[in-house]
Amino acid sequence: MAQITLDEVSKLYDDGTVAVDELSLDIGDGELMILVGPSGCGKTTALRMIAGLEEISAGEIRLDGELINDRPPKARDMAMVFQNYALYPHMTVRQNMSFGLQQAKVDKGEIERKVNEAAQTLDLVEYLDRKPSQLSGGQRQRVAMGRAIVRDPKAFLMDEPLSNLDAKLRAQMRTELARIQNELGTTTVYVTHDQVEAMTLGDRVAVMRRGLLQQVATPRELYDFPANLFVAGFMGSPPINLMSGALDGELLKLPIGDVPLDDRLRAALSNATRRESVVAGLRPEHLLDAALVDGSGGRGVTFTSEVNVLEAMGSEFHAYMELKGVQTPAEVVEAMADAELEALRRHDCVQVIARLSTESKVCEHEPLELWFDPKRLQIFDSESGDRLTDAKR
Repeated sequence: MAQITLDEVSKLYDDGTVAVDELSLDIGDGELMILVGPSGCGKTTALRMIAGLEEISAGEIRLDGELINDRPPKARDMAMVFQNYALYPHMTVRQNMSFGLQQAKVDKGEIERKVNEAAQTLDLVEYLDRKPSQLSGGQRQRVAMGRAIVRDPKAFLMDEPLSNLDAKLRAQMRTELARIQNELGTTTVYVTHDQVEAMTLGDRVAVMRRGLLQQVATPRELYDFPANLFVAGFMGSPPINLMSGALDGELLKLPIGDVPLDDRLRAALSNATRRESVVAGLRPEHLLDAALVDGSGGRGVTFTSEVNVLEAMGSEFHAYMELKGVQTPAEVVEAMADAELEALRRHDCVQVIARLSTESKVCEHEPLELWFDPKRLQIFDSESGDRLTDAKR
């Protein structure tokens, strides 16, 4: 196990592209750290710099306190698991897993012990004499992990290892990965663009955008206390509802209703760059069917809108509505584009998504009255995009 420290690490390419910009990150001993963000945000480049496969332009990388900037990859004692399994097709599972140890001249008895132990951990014992072509995608990925595990490295570096699997198998492998990492306790840096993987796997998650680190926190903190509009929009499925708000006396006027100011909202508005204009966020699960609200939840705000699309998810409904004649703030447009949510943006309206109980009588193309608790609102600065309510970094 190992502690990995990145201190203002940057990567600048010859054409002037800044892939990673002064990234500072402490990855604890035995921690599973997720690097997440949209395509091109710099997460894979950061992983490759940790591995030594990419030369850094500035900054320092330390392993257990020792500077490793100039160490070649083989001297860093880190094992990589790639998106493609990179298995030798003519070798059996046993041979694939043992190949690296054989190259390192490890004793045959020790190789056999390590391969058998890894196979036991990964449920591969019965497949040791099969070749990759005889295995499923999930089994091949487990073999690739086994090849890394037998090395007993200081850290695992995983570059989107599940992206080639189908949805059901990917969900199963997420559980397997979490179990294996907990058993081994090996420091792991895991790169993904899938925020569901990030939320379910990581001890902590580092969100990146355009080469810049946006926030590092536990999955729960990222979801409940996003540092800015980009993090709020990127983390969560369905994504958060974002809309412009304006101060009018003792009311915060939103496209979905007027919200009386309490102390919390007053504090948020007082911190805004322009007090008269903010961006409000509301998670889809915080919009409730008003017909199912019994009043015990306290004072709330209601509004009615027609349901354009209704998705029956089995355990819940996703209702999509459009608020016509409402402009999307420029900062929200930019954040949604970076978070790869362009499909949810409209020029002449704001889309609202509600995550509803199956007890709801909601119907497609019919009006629906929704209820929300103002305490659930997240307020962001309309210019900087920074979170203003209950901020946690």
